[in-house]
Amino acid sequence: MKSVLGPVTIESLDHEGQGVAHLDGKVMFIQGALLGETVTFTTHRSKASFAVGAVERILQPSSQRVTPRCPHYGICGGCAMQHLDPRAQVAAKQRVLEDNLARIGRVHPEVMLPAVHGAPWGYRYRARLSVRNVVKKGGVLVGFHERGSSYVAEMGECHVLPPRISALVKPLRAMIGNLTVRAQLPQVELAIGEHVDVLVLRILAPLTPDDEATIRAFADQHGVCIYLQPKGAESLFRFHPVDAPALTYTLPEFDLRFPYSPIEFTQVNHQVNRVLVHRAMTLLDPQPGERIADFFCGLGNFSLAIARRGAEVLGLEGSEGLVQRARENAAFNGLSASTAFEADNLFTVTPETLARRGRFDKWLVDPPRDGAMELVKSLTEPMPRRIVYVSCSPSTLARDAGVLVNVHGYRLEAAGVINMFPHTAHVESIALFER
Repeated sequence: MKSVLGPVTIESLDHEGQGVAHLDGKVMFIQGALLGETVTFTTHRSKASFAVGAVERILQPSSQRVTPRCPHYGICGGCAMQHLDPRAQVAAKQRVLEDNLARIGRVHPEVMLPAVHGAPWGYRYRARLSVRNVVKKGGVLVGFHERGSSYVAEMGECHVLPPRISALVKPLRAMIGNLTVRAQLPQVELAIGEHVDVLVLRILAPLTPDDEATIRAFADQHGVCIYLQPKGAESLFRFHPVDAPALTYTLPEFDLRFPYSPIEFTQVNHQVNRVLVHRAMTLLDPQPGERIADFFCGLGNFSLAIARRGAEVLGLEGSEGLVQRARENAAFNGLSASTAFEADNLFTVTPETLARRGRFDKWLVDPPRDGAMELVKSLTEPMPRRIVYVSCSPSTLARDAGVLVNVHGYRLEAAGVINMFPHTAHVESIALFER
């Protein structure tokens, strides 16, 4: 039997959205608790200096506590903050960013930018759902993992997905349950474009003719396009209907359209991505005649907006497939003459290899969670006068900001959060550095 501890008063929220308190000289991380609340709690992990647990009882609730919208909240691990008012979620993420910059990077932005945020529900246009055939629970489960577990949550809906896609969860479970390969289908990937909704079925065994008929009937009934992926990325193919529209997203402000594959990386939140690109271009301020580097360029999300403003762009990316897609997207939008894209491992860059790229007036950097430490360490004269850094990890942004400011002499002019993933603890941000 678990013992109940407390009461304690929550002093802050950590980067995972957990309440932070102190008890008997130890730091307590308490899932489900909010800033200012007085709670009792149980622990499931305890070390000499800290413990991790969950709320047992709320003695004094926060005025910012709300009733979670999703009936699966608390079990499904897809969301961590539905119990907190969406506006307060954004404020909490801004505090996480400021704390990381100060504590890890020992830097302070001259200006905190207003947070970028959009619709709190129905925003997720990409998702990867796990599939498990669990006889004890009545058959096939399709959903995110349970919180803190490898088990698949038993979901019947998902409110961060667009409503029409949320409505497919139960029919999708039933359809997969009717396949002979239901035990060899571990994953469904969702990709929602302007004119088509795509489901990628990861299959590890051949389909029978009846399986194929079942999948075709599901696609026709629900108006989706089904892709199959039997092996690696190269094995992906459109299964039904074969004449479905291509996946695309747009940046109307820049008159850009991006075709993409359903398993290629794109931002999950199309509405917020448009605002993010607008802000990045406002901070970067590309001008005709400038030469700008876009590091970790992906399929050209920022590169083509820079080129549309008249600058010359070199996009660098580790994935050969994304580099090719970026070139295709540049051609598709009539920007091949002002863009170039090359594959490069940006985690092994050195001052010598970076210098061979030539001089750049400005940089845009958009790395994965690992950040861009080797890249920023490799900076040598002549350095770009301005760097816009888009981050999906406040800790690695802070680490890299410390190098840019304290080693290379940049000023951290501005920083702010981008709420790309409402109801999660995920913190995206943007920062402007100048010399």
